[in-house]
Amino acid sequence: MDEETGTGRPKGGPNRLISEVSPYLLQHAYNPVDWYAWGDDAFAEARRKDRMVFLSIGYATCHWCHVMERESFGDPEVARVMNEHFIAIKVDREERPDLDQIYMAASQILTGSGGWPLNIILTPERKPFFAMTYIPRESRFGSPGIIDVLTGIATMWRDDREKLLASAQAVSRSLDTRPERGRSPQRTMLDAGFQDLLLRYDRVRGGFGPAPKFPLPHNLLFLLRYYRLKEEPKALDMVEKTLRSMALGGIRDQVGFGFHRYSTDADWLVPHFEKMLYDQALLVLAYSEAFQATGDRFFERVARETLDFVDREMTSTEGAFYSGQDADTAGEEGGYYLWTRAELGELLDPDTFRIATAAWHVTTPGNFLDPVTGERTGKNILHSTRTPDQIAARLKMTPEELDSVLSAARATLAGARRERGAPMTDDKILTDWNGLMIAACARASRVFSEPRYADRAGAASGFLLDRLQAGDGSLLHRYRNGQAGIAGQASDYAFLIFGLCELFMARSNTRDLSAACDLARIFDDRFRDSRHGGYFTTPAGQDDVIARRIDLYDGAIPSPNSVAFTSLLTLSHLTGDTVYEKRASDIGRLYSGPLSRSPAAYTFFLAGLGSVYGPSGEVVIVEGEGDGSGREMAAALNRRYLPFIVLIQKTPENREELSRLAPFTAVMDAPAGTSRAYACIRHTCLRPVTTAEELLDEVERR
Repeated sequence: MDEETGTGRPKGGPNRLISEVSPYLLQHAYNPVDWYAWGDDAFAEARRKDRMVFLSIGYATCHWCHVMERESFGDPEVARVMNEHFIAIKVDREERPDLDQIYMAASQILTGSGGWPLNIILTPERKPFFAMTYIPRESRFGSPGIIDVLTGIATMWRDDREKLLASAQAVSRSLDTRPERGRSPQRTMLDAGFQDLLLRYDRVRGGFGPAPKFPLPHNLLFLLRYYRLKEEPKALDMVEKTLRSMALGGIRDQVGFGFHRYSTDADWLVPHFEKMLYDQALLVLAYSEAFQATGDRFFERVARETLDFVDREMTSTEGAFYSGQDADTAGEEGGYYLWTRAELGELLDPDTFRIATAAWHVTTPGNFLDPVTGERTGKNILHSTRTPDQIAARLKMTPEELDSVLSAARATLAGARRERGAPMTDDKILTDWNGLMIAACARASRVFSEPRYADRAGAASGFLLDRLQAGDGSLLHRYRNGQAGIAGQASDYAFLIFGLCELFMARSNTRDLSAACDLARIFDDRFRDSRHGGYFTTPAGQDDVIARRIDLYDGAIPSPNSVAFTSLLTLSHLTGDTVYEKRASDIGRLYSGPLSRSPAAYTFFLAGLGSVYGPSGEVVIVEGEGDGSGREMAAALNRRYLPFIVLIQKTPENREELSRLAPFTAVMDAPAGTSRAYACIRHTCLRPVTTAEELLDEVERR
């Protein structure tokens, strides 16, 4: 027995987490805390020893999770208190989003807030009664440290347990609630969502609300659809201002590209430096659609550069996508991305130095403040306050000359930055986040006429369907180091179906549509609430959670039900099967009450709702053998912003299988050697056309 920590293992030896797959859990494998992974063994031990459970939830790229690991979980005295009074469990929120959702909801009930690291005290029956996020080892400024907090809770467990158990019971009852089924959301909910976002909009800096500011691309996807539906210029203005401000700000890595998770200030300057796959995916969708809506090449460039970053730094050798990159390097948050003016002077020639420091606002005092003292450090977060054209004009250069100089500067800085040691990449592969990235790559392939993006999406989808699909067709959630595991959750099905639908529209491979339909059937069988509609987060039969919840809220990641709503409507158009539309309608009725209270909290759903009330429909392009006009019609359609239209390309190669999956296409044909487009908008079929000009005229005037 180690006397310092109260464990039975040798001092400095690993704990149980050493056998786990998650990078986050492995980061805690040498803590003196006697950690368990989530599972029956931990709770059986809690019951046997009559102890509370200390549940700690975080993720591998979380800065404050690292701080708490170093300060507290790596400290022998903290470990001694935890090991004496608690059974300690570590959970990677990205591996178990269902647990994270449940206990984050508990934190909201108990404290009115939440975040990561999320630390919850449970009964041995998994019921929560106390919640906290980051807490220092020692008391500071009148706030207690973790040793004082845990010692106090241990005293209450001994002396006033009934009060804690009553609290746990009340919280558990609150968690086990489901949204009420109402009437179908009306068109006016779209107006309410727009007005809600307009009230929150920062007219000076873009974005919504005060600091901290999150990208929330689904807000922008909804506003773009609202603009298309209502021709409301304010909606487009909000999108353009926000996307431009983020792209020029410190929230975007100006050297290697890709977006950091959020901005700690209102100016998009000082980010929380981790980079997450889901942010890259959703932002690629937003920038791609903004390009369609405006024709502004700046948005195209940002989308392409983000995809280049993902391809270079977040893609496995087998084509799937990694989860994220850490905020910290050698214990310093953001150090990898910061520059002093002197460093740039040493690395760049004088002319490049002059232009780069002006373009990126590099100063001697710097703009990055020490997080402890609040003093300037001399380090700079590279950012711009003007567009490239404005910067070029101020420097008396052409935009092309400026671009050439800054590209050379980026290459030099990227090389120097690699010498610092790159942040850790969380290399686990998650089915749901990969589904979002597949959708983004496929959409970009269509918008920019870039087949290589569809190839990337195809490689990732092939990996998922090969390595993360069980023999019965069900999905697994996580893959790492050759090991696939954890039963798929609602987000895995909803997001991958979304990605497969987008991929089918990008490359016309019926295997993508067939896989989407197969997954939709399993999703229905294992997750659907057959009484009220909607989809539970966890599959039927999973018994290690205290509540089976239906998630509607669109947070940093859209909810499974919001994405499923959109994907089911898309499948209905792609296949002609109205069962999908009925399922989507059932989901919609769950949103009636929540939308009336806070419409801006459900903007991915509202984006999908736009297709219910907009000029939705399908275009089937029948490609003739050796005739290129079909591809020309498809390319013309893809360049336009037509978010309520789905595209089906019937080719000589896929026509037989397509007729099975989408029987309504069987009768659509074209004379030999020619191509023809069939458009059906608002349940009304239009005359077949043979040129891109005719097709756009038919579709855009509806």
